[in-house]
Amino acid sequence: MKKTTMLKKNYEFKNVLTRGKRYFGKYIDIYIMKNNLLENKLGIAISSKLANSVNRNKIKRLIRENYRIIENQINVGNSFVILWKRNRSIEEANFFNIKQDLNEIIKQANIEIS
Repeated sequence: MKKTTMLKKNYEFKNVLTRGKRYFGKYIDIYIMKNNLLENKLGIAISSKLANSVNRNKIKRLIRENYRIIENQINVGNSFVILWKRNRSIEEANFFNIKQDLNEIIKQANIEIS
């Protein structure tokens, strides 16, 4: 059963970005906020100044796939906004770099199921 829906509205992103707790990784930053729902919400944002749409969408697909793999290990009731760091080039975006970063941040945030 899928426990995650996507954040789509600008006000949803702003809410998580202003009220959420920020966790830093080497390639991505994650803002996490409790949402008191029975599902997780996920938003992914990459600056348009960083790359063209093809490369931005590639990075989004990689992030979504990594999240999907660990989705069952995460407690429900959280909203996530994942940002690609501006000082990192798109050539550094590969599955394993994102996987390592995401796993470290989830452990650091202490939101995984015991």
